[in-house]
Amino acid sequence: MKLKIEPKELWNRFLVLMRSREGIVCLITAIGLSLITLTAAEPLAMFLSILATFSSFFIVTLSLNLETGETGIPQFGRVLAVLTGAFAVGAIPGRIMAWALGLPCGLDYGDDRVNYKVVPRINAVLEANPALSIGFFIFSLLIAALAGAAIGWLTSRPAIRLREAYLGISLLAFGDVFMWIGQNWEPLVGGTTGVFIPDPFRFTGGYRHIVMVSVMVGIAFLLFVFVEMLSRSPFGRTLKMLRDCELAANVYGRDIVKVRTRSLVLGSSIAAVGGGLYVIYVGSCKAATFNRVYWTFWPWAYMMLGGIGSHVGVFFGVMIFTMIRAFIVVKRHALMGVVPFDPIWLDTLLGGIVLILIVLFMPYGLIPEKPKTTLPHDKVEAMLKAVKQRVRGT
Repeated sequence: MKLKIEPKELWNRFLVLMRSREGIVCLITAIGLSLITLTAAEPLAMFLSILATFSSFFIVTLSLNLETGETGIPQFGRVLAVLTGAFAVGAIPGRIMAWALGLPCGLDYGDDRVNYKVVPRINAVLEANPALSIGFFIFSLLIAALAGAAIGWLTSRPAIRLREAYLGISLLAFGDVFMWIGQNWEPLVGGTTGVFIPDPFRFTGGYRHIVMVSVMVGIAFLLFVFVEMLSRSPFGRTLKMLRDCELAANVYGRDIVKVRTRSLVLGSSIAAVGGGLYVIYVGSCKAATFNRVYWTFWPWAYMMLGGIGSHVGVFFGVMIFTMIRAFIVVKRHALMGVVPFDPIWLDTLLGGIVLILIVLFMPYGLIPEKPKTTLPHDKVEAMLKAVKQRVRGT
């Protein structure tokens, strides 16, 4: 039997949605995105830039929300997994292609005098073979995910013993150590000069930017669906039980070590995919790009603005912050002399102010986390209605 929804009922549902907090935030976000895009000198370029930045940070913030919002781990080393994914994409797939083509692929691959000659030759081969380019892209993301999972497992070892501030500081230190290794050991990813990344979308010609951004948005959407489904699964409910009361999780026989390890492995793998996508998009990998401000503290700001534990809230938190930061970057030249400091620091100042306001007036974010039932809401209501009818009948 097919369920038919009358147009009037559909319209009423739409009105109810638009009157809710989610609907209001969605409307404001859509209006802001339209205004920022249309008032730019090049609307399409601005729109694509916002989407590309949003996709990378959305993936990274989703992984942070999985570990912190769902599991309760004080993850202040998110940059570590992002770095791992970026370094994996910058160091491994290009070397394999160079080896297959008989080009320098050893430790000298990271030398800028060698790398800038090798990568264009790899790009020429990829441009002439779309199937190979797609395979190269998929392989790069798989390498990033596996490397992220490995680093997540390694960081889970101290997570077994440390708690709260001690674990947060340890993860933060791990991220900085790995960044400085990449910054100072040239054979990894070129040291201070970085390395170029072979372009798997060069075969699309003048549509490269559009295609790349579309793929990034698609991957971000798929990961959003995956994380949302995971949070509704028994494993997701276990994560929340561990977050809310570790004693209760122990009482119900859950292995705390395994649960925390799986959360870190899965979250780090997702974050590494975000880092890999970012370096493929920009076409280069440089260790200094991945600092804790942009890849740890900003994702925390996005998550807190949207709502800790709410994946839909994370979506809007990342989008709103990305739009505002893009607008500030474009209008910096107009703000010279208007503000009493260098406008280059305006987005950082804005992030700090927003975090303070969120903590003071909106601690649960724009779209707070909602309890998820094991059954669909309509089935739960039907069961409650049936129980009430039975009670009245007796």
